[in-house]
Amino acid sequence: MNISKDTVKYVANLARLGLNDEELEKFSLQLNDILQYIEQLKEVDISKIAPTAHVLDIKNVKRKDEPSASLPVKEALNNSPQKEGSFFKVPKVIE
Repeated sequence: MNISKDTVKYVANLARLGLNDEELEKFSLQLNDILQYIEQLKEVDISKIAPTAHVLDIKNVKRKDEPSASLPVKEALNNSPQKEGSFFKVPKVIE
């Protein structure tokens, strides 16, 4: 598959991008290089490689979910620009 300048121009138009001739040529070459690299990757034998969700052998490390004391209201509201009673006061965003 070969990506021509006309194809890049068409896609740029769909994306509402104004590209000059130099940029069209540059992106056409770059996209063709990417496609060549993908074709090269297709030649790699991966039949003996197990499917994985992540390339590194890592697992999620989760802490135990244990109940603990909440932040005191006074401390939580300490840096609030506006407060009303024991609540944060924020501007109305719904008409």
